[in-house]
Amino acid sequence: MEQDWGADMSPLYRKKVMIELVFWKHKMTKKQPTGAVWAKNIQSRLNDLIPEKVHQAITFTIEKMVKGVLFGATYTVAPPRAYGSFQLREAYVKKLIDTYRKTASIEGAVTGAGGILMGIADFPALLAIKVKMLFDIAATYGYDVRQYKERLFLLTVFQLAFSSHKHRAAVYNRLCNWDAYAESLPDNIDSFDWRTFQLEYRDYIDLAKMAQLIPVIGAAVGAVVNYRLVQQLGATAMNCYRMRMLETS
Repeated sequence: MEQDWGADMSPLYRKKVMIELVFWKHKMTKKQPTGAVWAKNIQSRLNDLIPEKVHQAITFTIEKMVKGVLFGATYTVAPPRAYGSFQLREAYVKKLIDTYRKTASIEGAVTGAGGILMGIADFPALLAIKVKMLFDIAATYGYDVRQYKERLFLLTVFQLAFSSHKHRAAVYNRLCNWDAYAESLPDNIDSFDWRTFQLEYRDYIDLAKMAQLIPVIGAAVGAVVNYRLVQQLGATAMNCYRMRMLETS
């Protein structure tokens, strides 16, 4: 991927992309709002009340789900895009995000209308949609997700999108220095910090997704929440690849 991606962009589009990237980076690094600190502290106290065996069970479940989706999707993902300007690739990526957020919205509406059992089924379904979208975005930008460390890059992007302000800074710094960080990564995905991953992800979506289990309004909530979560993940992925490709080229 050693290429001057900025050279094939129109000056106007490059200016637009760099402005968006600056605003996104500011959002990733700005100080935590007081309300977010309080909410995270309350969530942490609630987590402390949950028995350790329950945490272990949840961590194990999420770890297996993510591994299954992450590694299973490698067999259906498109090959890395070999040709096309950065601007054209981004046009395809935006189209992908639009397709996946609409799919997630429909899925959320269907499971939200089905009550508690269907609402619970939404979790793995939405996870599969989000990971598959990340794989397609990576391939469109020209990265081969069959490579182990490219899948870890996507997992780190996923973390960044759904982390609290407190945890976000550390994840963001890893992505800012990805090449150096990737060199230090173990070759075994079991060494990944799954406990932190599941706590951050679960805490981030808990409040939004709990309302999806409420009768009558569950369908509407599921549609809106899923749409926004996928949109957020897509925007995070785009900016991470912009940072990786434009600022290191």
